[in-house]
Amino acid sequence: MIRHIVFFTASSPDRIDAICEGLELLGTIPHSQHFEVRRNSKVDQISNEVDVVVYAEFADAAALASYKAHPTYDEATRQVRPLRDLRLSADFEAK
Repeated sequence: MIRHIVFFTASSPDRIDAICEGLELLGTIPHSQHFEVRRNSKVDQISNEVDVVVYAEFADAAALASYKAHPTYDEATRQVRPLRDLRLSADFEAK
């Protein structure tokens, strides 16, 4: 299983809801086994810059690649990119 985690910072706080809405489109792509978009609770004592987190699970690398190749992925990117500053992504194989 591949775990896919993406962190976003909003270019301004009033854009967080729109970022979440745009990212929710990704949940309609059929290749993930689990998908969620959440606001960061910002309770860490050291760092709270991240505003939104996407967490998804995929059966394998091929499923993740199919997810990223889906036209809805491009649409979500088109909607969210102008609203955000930072995007950090990590993909790793679960044990």
